[in-house]
Amino acid sequence: MRRFQKVNALPASGELDAATLAAMNRPRCGVPDTRPLLQAARPAPGTLATPRGPLPKARPKRFLQALLPAPGGQPEDPPPAGGPRAFSKKTLTWRLVGEGYSSQLSVDEQRYIFRLAFRMWSEVMPLDFQEDLTGPGATVDIKLGFGRGRHLGCPRVFDGSGQEFAHAWRLGDIHFDDDEHFTPPTSDTGISLLKVAVHEIGHVLGLPHTYRTGSIMQPNYIPQEPAFELDWSDRKAIQRLYGSCEGSFDTAFDWIRKERNHYGEVMVRFSTYFFRNSWYWLYENRNNRTRYGDPIQILVGWHGIPTQNIDAFVHIWTWRRDERYFFKGSQYWRYDSDNDQAHTEDERGKSYPKLISEGFPGVPSPLDTAFYDRRKQLIYFFKESFVFAFDVNRNQVLDSYPRKITEVFPGIEPQNHPFRNIDSAYYSYAHNSIFFFKGNAYWKVVNDKDKQQHPWLPSNGLFPKQSISEKWFDVCDVHASTLNM
Repeated sequence: MRRFQKVNALPASGELDAATLAAMNRPRCGVPDTRPLLQAARPAPGTLATPRGPLPKARPKRFLQALLPAPGGQPEDPPPAGGPRAFSKKTLTWRLVGEGYSSQLSVDEQRYIFRLAFRMWSEVMPLDFQEDLTGPGATVDIKLGFGRGRHLGCPRVFDGSGQEFAHAWRLGDIHFDDDEHFTPPTSDTGISLLKVAVHEIGHVLGLPHTYRTGSIMQPNYIPQEPAFELDWSDRKAIQRLYGSCEGSFDTAFDWIRKERNHYGEVMVRFSTYFFRNSWYWLYENRNNRTRYGDPIQILVGWHGIPTQNIDAFVHIWTWRRDERYFFKGSQYWRYDSDNDQAHTEDERGKSYPKLISEGFPGVPSPLDTAFYDRRKQLIYFFKESFVFAFDVNRNQVLDSYPRKITEVFPGIEPQNHPFRNIDSAYYSYAHNSIFFFKGNAYWKVVNDKDKQQHPWLPSNGLFPKQSISEKWFDVCDVHASTLNM
């Protein structure tokens, strides 16, 4: 009794008081919380003892013991990435089985909710989830279904409305009690099928229950939360099993905007964006993670620019100019931030896109990347192993350029340098620093503060490379079938 009270954040009195009774009666997941509970209920070989009598033989390899906490009541630390609790492949298939449809929601609603639930996990871990409607059932990694009482050939029996909502097998299947009033995430009544599905998928992926406030892996159901998401602890727990998301970027930039506060004062705000292939992410610097629901297709969020493989973004920001440009191939586009679309023509009536060679004479194409240095009012364009410094006031490349990247941005450790073909160069207002990205690594450029603290550092020097995923978290791909959710 005291143990139950402790893990449910109740006074450990050992007495069955009203608060303890209420906690016991809360609806919950059917996965047991502790090994002792499971072992105490372990039946004779071939049966599973329950208050309703013996059941058919269980699948011992897929039962829940391996994902449950050790004696003592606290969850075990997950094993290293790729450990015994984790799937070994990077794309998992799933299916809502035909004999297990819910009677309460349409099949399309059920499938949509499950796609969204899998996507929520995919947004924070390097796994893709793909719905498989046609392959042999034996090859499907995760099967989902609804049932009542004895159901779907399962050794466990659902208890009717009010207590156990669902149960799951690690690296296996998920069953939902169709006596419960499951509702879509837009509803403010009933039981959110999305929340229950996200929780049970967590078990299938290898996560045990936890009693942290805010975690989706709490055993007891928390009422509807329209905008719920995976909290920091859930993200870190699943990443200990499967690792962090890695990947290169086509371009990265801060989007500057001006807003008035409630005093009428103009405030400068910025949002950080990462572009990869045909997708983009907004990065919440305040929370140090990507926005819930990203990535999104470039086609959806950025109107009139190329829909994939952007080479560079530049924001020219001076006292007289406030202009944003995207570059791809031999062309560039100017973006209208007020109307959220690319300009179709300039103030003289000339059409966009334009040739880079016309708007930025002396700059080669296609580019690797570029960034704008607001202090010097220069654009640095990168091409292979060279950099071109472009004066935006005189509209020309500086006389001493092009120069080797290693000359303008020398490595603090000479051999620790991207050297050529940089993926993205990015000035971060959150960090007041310039970063070079190449592959899965980044190099930070020495800034004024660094020079004040360590005068021996070379101007514009590059600190040794580090992993992008250790500084910018959860920039994760999702399966293409879930992009437009």
